[in-house]
Amino acid sequence: MGKVFDPSLILEFIPTLVKYLGVTLEILVASIFLGTIIGIAAAIPKLFHIPIVKQLVTIYISFIRGTPIIIQLFLVFYGLPAVLSIINIDISRMDALYFVVITYSLSNGAIFAEIFRGAISAVEFGQTEAAYSIGMTPFQNFTRIVFPQAIRVAFPNIANTVIGSLKDTSLAFTIGVMDMMGRGETIIAATAHALEVYIALSVVYYGVVLILEKGFKVFEKYANRYQGTDTSVA
Repeated sequence: MGKVFDPSLILEFIPTLVKYLGVTLEILVASIFLGTIIGIAAAIPKLFHIPIVKQLVTIYISFIRGTPIIIQLFLVFYGLPAVLSIINIDISRMDALYFVVITYSLSNGAIFAEIFRGAISAVEFGQTEAAYSIGMTPFQNFTRIVFPQAIRVAFPNIANTVIGSLKDTSLAFTIGVMDMMGRGETIIAATAHALEVYIALSVVYYGVVLILEKGFKVFEKYANRYQGTDTSVA
């Protein structure tokens, strides 16, 4: 049973929790960066209908979208060392932070793959035909015609994925990573003031989300500066 609610502790706990915000942001940045690479690689077989690889990517995306992130986290944390031990590779002592980054990278990669595929498919193919008709190479067509339009279409979903991933990082503590949530759990164990800690955590997370949303809106406005209308980040 927790102690009597003390509002003053909320302000006391916030600075302590913010000290571990760097770990949370490290997980977020690394997983978004690697997830983007995975997403692009996974989108290509679906866009160009590459046999076998397309089916494998479809299964990967379906599995990620159909299972909770915490299950994926435990599968990577316990499963990857078990699989690699078969070929005499021991990663059982690897820092838990790396397992978290791997998990969230794979998760974000599946989401980004569908975002990129949908955004690129949304660009009218007639523009590609027009680009080829004036002598553009496929690379020039993609970088000058397709990509600038696709990124505007994809950006709101990318922004929402980043914000969702930030909130998902709160599960990292379940495998021993000392991020903000992990530090919060240790404070609860030491003080028994759970409500105050969770309110403090919510304030910090919400503050970071507001900053991200503001940054995304500024970038989106810049990206759509030559468009008649733009879409807002949800």
